[in-house]
Amino acid sequence: MARQHPRRKGNPDLRRKINQPGVEIPEITKELFELLEPTMFTPLKYLQGTHEKMMRDRVLNLPVMVALVLSIVYRQIAGISEAVRLLEEEGLLWVASLKVSKQAVSKRMMNVPAEIFAILLKEVLEKAAEKGKKLQVGEKWEKIREKFSAVWIADGSTLEQVRKNMKISKEEKSKLGGKIMMVVEAFTQRPVTLWYTENDKSNDKIWCEELAAKLPENGLILVDMGFFSFVCFDLLTEAKKFFLTRFRAGTSYKTKQVLSQGSHYRDEIIIMGNYRSNPCKHPVRLVSVLWGTIWYQYLTNVLSPEQLSAEEVCDLYRRRWTIEEAFLLTKRLLGLAYLWVGNKNGVQIQIICTLIFYTVLNQLVGEVAIALNQPKEKISVEMVFRSLYYVAKAIARGEKPDTVTYLAERAKLFGLVKAERKRHREKAALNQQIWEPIPLS
Repeated sequence: MARQHPRRKGNPDLRRKINQPGVEIPEITKELFELLEPTMFTPLKYLQGTHEKMMRDRVLNLPVMVALVLSIVYRQIAGISEAVRLLEEEGLLWVASLKVSKQAVSKRMMNVPAEIFAILLKEVLEKAAEKGKKLQVGEKWEKIREKFSAVWIADGSTLEQVRKNMKISKEEKSKLGGKIMMVVEAFTQRPVTLWYTENDKSNDKIWCEELAAKLPENGLILVDMGFFSFVCFDLLTEAKKFFLTRFRAGTSYKTKQVLSQGSHYRDEIIIMGNYRSNPCKHPVRLVSVLWGTIWYQYLTNVLSPEQLSAEEVCDLYRRRWTIEEAFLLTKRLLGLAYLWVGNKNGVQIQIICTLIFYTVLNQLVGEVAIALNQPKEKISVEMVFRSLYYVAKAIARGEKPDTVTYLAERAKLFGLVKAERKRHREKAALNQQIWEPIPLS
């Protein structure tokens, strides 16, 4: 008899990941309680109409759904089936033991209003912003932070294929979970806001107006070339807001003034779009630097070298890559690469709850940095997250450790402080060679 389905490829021993749910850690749970206090679970005043009926007289109401989805992310629960078993057996976070079906949870994920979760996220980020003001950053970054009202990084990321995980047929057109645009603080990696679109092919520039409205006056935003647009540049400049991005090769421009130059760099004011009917209305600054054998070019509307030197422009843009680390963490470690529901509403809920837990984890990393008297950028977020396993094991042994103290005392063992490697020393030496002052003849 012929096989009904083709044989699956790969080693069957490695086909399915075995994932045992983690133990609740009091410090993390306490932080979640503080950020998501009971009064936040009454956001119906923000929403009118049909949403009110959808959230009332339900077993799977808002507190239960938030606890369920957050627990899947926080405790690395394999999926909704396992989460339902845990909910019935021991309860999750602030929800006592409750019997529900997997089908009910899946259906609820599709129709519970994602706008309510967005309201919760906004309030969580506002609370986290107050706590994040005490974080120590490196000395050179502190000088830059003092010159701007905010220094943010924005970047977009396309979510993984849904078809592979959700069994969606190959004939269906939409095989991706959409695209997210995340904004984080440049020096603390604290999330600022997040936008989502179902269209995975969309360009980053669709969020230009939202980004310009969100950024405070005298704020600086670091973006990649996805935002390279004269309209976007003019919009930020006219609003007295600043940007820093890469220069797109082939863009026509005329040099207006050379501010400074050396053997390895050139700093100049330029006018872009000479041969276009819609040129860039305002002058911008182009910083070119020879790094090894390649010239890199950065573009900003911070025209004064006193406000932002050419060296600071280059160093600051390299900080943009920290948002790639944030995406890596949320996708690979916190499970955002695997979508639970093949539905736009459910995807939004998963994204929001993942970001809420990432905010809590980011705060824990900040507290560990303070305990170790280190700048936050020197602490590995990934290793702090992985080290929560040892805290959970200590709790299972009957100990009652303070999470921050426990991690700080074992920072070397757990590898929490990033090591300075050979490539870091080589980059520092090359950086010094580029920017060392030219001796007077």
